[in-house]
Amino acid sequence: MDVRIAMWSGPRNLSTALMRSWGSRPDCHVVDEPFYAYYLSRTGVDHPGRDDVLAAQPTDWRDVAKILTTQPLPDEKTVLYQKHMTHHALPEIDLSTMDGLRHGFLIREPAAVLRSYSKVRGRPSLDDLGFPQQLRLFERFGGPVVDADDLLRQPAMMLAQLCATLRVPFDPAMLSWAPGPRRTDGVWGRHWYDGVWGSTGFAPPQPSTVDVPDELQPLVRLCRPYYETMAHHRLTV
Repeated sequence: MDVRIAMWSGPRNLSTALMRSWGSRPDCHVVDEPFYAYYLSRTGVDHPGRDDVLAAQPTDWRDVAKILTTQPLPDEKTVLYQKHMTHHALPEIDLSTMDGLRHGFLIREPAAVLRSYSKVRGRPSLDDLGFPQQLRLFERFGGPVVDADDLLRQPAMMLAQLCATLRVPFDPAMLSWAPGPRRTDGVWGRHWYDGVWGSTGFAPPQPSTVDVPDELQPLVRLCRPYYETMAHHRLTV
């Protein structure tokens, strides 16, 4: 019987690096942000590469949920890893359709998220960053919580903990990968994935020399209670 994992993250949380890690397992097939086209279609938000995303994926959440829960895995694969953005989970989605999946959550300190996000898409809103939605999903599904900084500091130990909690054997292949794009990357990768495409594994966290712009400080404060609530449940080593 196959294992289907839904990992819920906000943007700029190292979610693509974690997807690359799981995609390095020979037994794992990965899916990149499957609700993205649905989200863009319903909200009208103008993201980089919007037209390409809308053309590449189903725009009805029901079609997406059916694929994620019932479509057979490729030959020789027994694990399906789904990289989800929390803000893509709009309220109209019937979350009960995903009850059969094993859920996990990737979090990151809000100031670090804002520093990274603002370089790509200017001034976001609270909804853009997905902190409230992530807490709602955690309260609905439960599951292991991994802090991005903990993952960078001790990748082997944190991945082993995550795998154990998800009831999947840890594979050391998850610790490294070849640089460059993958066929499984979303069509939006050229706008967002430069860092991952140039990487070969999890690098230690570096102290940031770039402060969050003053105009984004109120947003950092809005995000922090959601982050701190999730961080209370994070895996530790």
